Amino acid sequence: MSRGTGEARQPLDLTAFIRSVPDFPKPGILFRDITPLLRSPEAFQEAVHRLAEPFRTAGVQLVAAVEARGFLFAAPVALQLGVGVVPIRKAGKLPWKTLSWTYQLEYGTDTLQMHADAIAPGERVLVLDDVLATGGTVEACCRLIEQAGGQVAGCAFLVELCSLAGRNRLQPYPVFSLIQYD
Repeated sequence: MSRGTGEARQPLDLTAFIRSVPDFPKPGILFRDITPLLRSPEAFQEAVHRLAEPFRTAGVQLVAAVEARGFLFAAPVALQLGVGVVPIRKAGKLPWKTLSWTYQLEYGTDTLQMHADAIAPGERVLVLDDVLATGGTVEACCRLIEQAGGQVAGCAFLVELCSLAGRNRLQPYPVFSLIQYD
């Protein structure tokens, strides 16, 4: 890439656009806030480009977006890859026939849904979300994609919270993250 002056530019440090908020949403949690990155057109564009890059030759046919912040990254990544987007939402939010997957949370269960006709058998799908924490939600997305007959081409994240070991829960799928925190 160049700035138009013929000189190569240094890659943008995306960590400079992630705000750390202590004790949110409860005491003892250090929340990684991505809204400063979203506010910066240069940082947002750089993040989208870097999220798409490892999957340009992976035969991805669709990008599945995890509600709700995953939608912010999935749509522009899909445009860069020249493919469509499949929204995966909480139960009751989609207007057509749906497939559902219920999964365990720390204190209960949750259910995700997608349209029954969103993925054709054999289609390769990239799952995209903003943050990889424990991996439960994205694991449920992968199971939902497989229930539809799709193949998970990989899972991509802007931020990975490594100490929560979500990557382990997503085996055997390829996992890619731009920013890692311990």
